[in-house]
Parts: sequence; C-alpha cells; structure tokens
Amino acid sequence: MSQKKGPLAGLRVIDASNFLAAPTVSMHLADMGAEVIKLERPNGGDEFRNWGRRRDDIALYYKVVNRNKLSVTADFRTPMGVETVKRLVRDADLIVENYRPGTMEKWGLGYDVLSAINPRLVMLRVTGYGQEGPNAHKPGFGTALEGYGGFVYINGEPGRPPLLPPFGLSDASSGLCGAFLALAALRERDASGQGQVVDLALYEAMFAMLGPFVVEHDQLGVVQERMGSRLPWVAPRNTYQCKDGAWVSLSASSNGTFVRLCTALGEPALATDPRFAENAGRVANVEALDAELSRLIGRFDRADLIALLEASDAVVAPVNSVADIMQDPHIAARGSIISVEDAELGGPMRMQAPSGRFSRTPPEIQHAGPPAGAHNREILLGRLGFTEEELHAAGITP
Repeated sequence: MSQKKGPLAGLRVIDASNFLAAPTVSMHLADMGAEVIKLERPNGGDEFRNWGRRRDDIALYYKVVNRNKLSVTADFRTPMGVETVKRLVRDADLIVENYRPGTMEKWGLGYDVLSAINPRLVMLRVTGYGQEGPNAHKPGFGTALEGYGGFVYINGEPGRPPLLPPFGLSDASSGLCGAFLALAALRERDASGQGQVVDLALYEAMFAMLGPFVVEHDQLGVVQERMGSRLPWVAPRNTYQCKDGAWVSLSASSNGTFVRLCTALGEPALATDPRFAENAGRVANVEALDAELSRLIGRFDRADLIALLEASDAVVAPVNSVADIMQDPHIAARGSIISVEDAELGGPMRMQAPSGRFSRTPPEIQHAGPPAGAHNREILLGRLGFTEEELHAAGITP
C-alpha cells in the first residue's frame, strides 16, 4: 500500500462492522486518507459480499463501499479474533461497530476493555435504535428505520401507498452523519486527550433531514402527507414531461424566478394571475398551476426547453437516468465519476467519486474493495506479530 496523502492521512480506523451503514462511515474516512482496516469473518467475509448485482460472482456494491480499506479476517467469537482487535486498537484512533447493544461486551470487546488499552480511542456504535431506550434491543435494518423515522409516510403520491426509497437512504445518511460525528469526537479527543463512545441510531440522520415537519406539527398540529414531488411550502416544484417524453425537474422558489419562468415559456401573464403572483397563492392553487405549466412545457422537446429556460436564467435540469449521468460532460469535468483498477474484475470499474474538492489535499481512491483477508499477511503477521502457526490454528489464511 502506498502512503495516503488525503486530508485524514495518519488517522487509523478499525472497521469492525458489516453490511452497509457503518461501513459507509469508514468508506468516507478512507476516501479522505484515513487508514481503514476492515475486519471480516473467516470463510466468506462480510455478508455484504453476498448482496446486490454481481459480475464474475463478485458483488459490485461491496467494491464501492469498501474501497481503500485493508481487509483482515477475524472471528470476534474466538480468542484469536478478540486478541486481534485488542492489538489493533493500541494505536488506533477510531473503531466502528454495528452489532446489537451488548454484543461487543459479550465478546469481551466493550469500550471499557478497549479504552483501558487505549484511552484515546473513540468508538462509534451504529445500531437501529441506539444503545439506550425502549427499542434498543430490537434488530434494525435501514428499511425498517426508514418507515420508523417518518420518511416513508411522506414519500409517494397523494392517495397512494407510502413508498420506500429505491436505495439505502437511512444507511447512506447514517454513513455521512457517522463520519461527521466520528471526526467531531476525534477533534474533542485531540483537545482533552480522552476518547469516548458515539452512539448513532440508524433513523436519526434521516430524521434530522426531514425539514420542518416536527416543528409544524408541534406548533400548528400539521401532519405532513404524501405530496408526490411537491413541497408544502413552495410552488412550483415538480417534474414535468416534455413533448419528446423526457422529463425535467423544475422549481421557482422566488417571485423573480417565477416571473422569468413564465416569460421564457411565453406566458408572462401567468406570473400576474392573482392566484399565482405570490408564493402562498401558488401553494394554495398548486393543482391549477401545475396544469398550466405541464401544458406549456409539453410543447417543447427537452433539449429545446432547457436551452430556452437557461437563456432566461430560470432554474431547470433534466431528470437523468444513470446512463445519462455517465455521459454528462459536466459530471465528467467535475470528476464525479472515477475509474478504479480492480485485479479481481481484471480491469477498471467506475463508481461515484468522493464528494467535494480540496485545493491541496484531494481524496484518492487507491483500490476498490479487496478480497476478504487480502491484507492478513501485512497486518496480522507484519504489524501485529502473530505467527503463521497461530493463524493456521485459527483457520485464517495468511
């Protein structure tokens, strides 16, 4: 492994988690240059290796979520696995785990044990409902927590069943939030000299993203219902179909933007209609407004519509499929998709790049998710001092 140079270079992270949310935390940290050692069970590795679409019997999503990590096999239910964790945390900054509350303690790997070895250690614990509370004992995958945390209730069309998101929303949001919380705890650790436990429930990050629906219910008794692509506080805001069958996403959040939109569409009088002149009226009369806009937008092919609206400084964008995104020149120019060589797949694979840009210390993707135990020799033998005989006795391939 070459020396990483990202903004988190020098940070050491132990990823003792599996599946999606908590490994996404360590993915973001690894993207930014942290050394992440992923611990996987022998004989199969993380169960996430069995999820999703595959090529050559290799799980593609695993390759993304576990990029830049070193893979080491360890069974936490065995003395060898417990000792591996204990040796690793001696000079680690952070350990990430996502087992049910009490499981790490049952294995002899609770924070009391690990912090006695390294008092500066931060432990991030990601579970469905958190470490405490009436539901703490319940199992929790993202799908269940997306419903529990309020997102699913408001997602979908009016009068139709609530819809789950078509991707791991609670896992992805927890990954971002968990990375932020871990860095906040490490920042405090650098000031105080003491580590601590950070407790993140899967529903919390997504719940915090849901806008004003709590305060509006608290103060006004409002229960936000399903509204399709609309929002309860601004209009227009929707997807609209063009003459060629393609779709655009469009909003006009300010009066000035709405005037420019109507003028560009050739209907400036729409902006002075008493129903639509102010945002409150547009929200109250959103059905009539969307009918008018659908009629006007439906006269244009998408490319012509976007060119027309952009020339008038109106806000519009195509509703892109992933195939569209892969061909988009702006996404290419920003480097939002990167190509990573992968030995298992025998060539390059493209995936989303880390978000944002750094002027001096850019993140770097050195490799996709490695085979299970690919770094056993480097870490277990070279760094932790186990012998080949010990590894063979534990059923671990060096």
